[in-house]
Amino acid sequence: MADFYQGSKITTLHRLTERPLEEMERELFEFAQKRPLGLILPSLFSELEGDALSHIIDELQHASYLSHIIIGLDRADKSQFRYAQEFFSRLPQETHLLWQDGPRLRSLDEELKERELSPPEPGKGRNVWFCMGYALAIEELEAIGLHDCDIVTYNRDLPARLLYPMAHPHFNFEYAKGYYARINGNKLSGRVTRLFVTPLVRALRLMVGPLDYLEYMDSFLYPLSGEFAMSRDLASQVRIPSDWGLEVGLLSEVYRNISHHQICQVDIADQYDHKHQDLSAEDRQGGLAKMSRDIAKSFYRKLATEGIQMNQAFFRSLKAAYLRKALDMVEMYYHDARINALNFNRHAEEEAIEVFQQSVVEAGQAFLENPLEAPFIPNWKRVLSAMPDFTDRLYQAVKADNESSE
Repeated sequence: MADFYQGSKITTLHRLTERPLEEMERELFEFAQKRPLGLILPSLFSELEGDALSHIIDELQHASYLSHIIIGLDRADKSQFRYAQEFFSRLPQETHLLWQDGPRLRSLDEELKERELSPPEPGKGRNVWFCMGYALAIEELEAIGLHDCDIVTYNRDLPARLLYPMAHPHFNFEYAKGYYARINGNKLSGRVTRLFVTPLVRALRLMVGPLDYLEYMDSFLYPLSGEFAMSRDLASQVRIPSDWGLEVGLLSEVYRNISHHQICQVDIADQYDHKHQDLSAEDRQGGLAKMSRDIAKSFYRKLATEGIQMNQAFFRSLKAAYLRKALDMVEMYYHDARINALNFNRHAEEEAIEVFQQSVVEAGQAFLENPLEAPFIPNWKRVLSAMPDFTDRLYQAVKADNESSE
């Protein structure tokens, strides 16, 4: 079911064989003796009430190569935080639960705001950023992985394959991006990647001509996957976007900080399904409409730093180029679905494209109105330059939250 094609400058680590998971985990356990590994789980409290996260925790109990698991808990009051402590207590690894809405972490956030170093808005980006800072406070950790908490098809070979490129002593990767096929039952999923990101990148390549950054972005088989792993050093350097452009913005940061030879993408799952967002064709302030708009703005901001000049005429032409590329992709996916006996709703696909096409223009207008908008959270090197003891105090605050019985 896999190919071995290397289609770009980014190394692709395929799933070419059915390698026994236990064999890979034994290797990882050996590697981790010299290169300790951690895992970050950004979670909403509501995810503790579903089936997916409980199954994920059951699986992770057997991942003995992980020495630390860091959980960022969002949207939880005190009683829900106590419930979460009990929920995650069955993990045998050293477990760190960050109560993002607790008074201790809020107090630290206020200190950051005073120095204009705080995340500009709540959300996954803020959660991930605090968890990465906390990971830097654990001095033994050499690499960290991250995945979402709503994966309903989860198997523990996902973190194993994700972290393997970072752990192997003969590999020199600093960043690994997970990818997978998005098949939901008997139909194709992953609309934002298939019908928006890929055709948008290819339309931009058509508009601006040869550009290494766009070639790099077009190299990733699933650029919007929420699963990645990185070295400790890279974690201190990258800026985390606070909006829904998190995955694209992080890939742009990786591009800026390390060479292509230090980046790989790895097949981490035969099957992957998680919580689906609404298209939000009517309410464009949420769902995939907002996500696609934030993603487009992330691309435009990066292109501006590459010296590309954009104006209203550029975005009008881009809208037309995107539409042509997106409709071409629909035709490709129709044939792919048919040969695999998958259902394919051409009308629904083109409805999504209409929503995304509007996002191309809206994002362009927002960019022109505020080209200096900077949703990135400062990297941890900058924070520690301004406040050298901050991660230590963050570590102590989390420890106090977890030890307190009040």
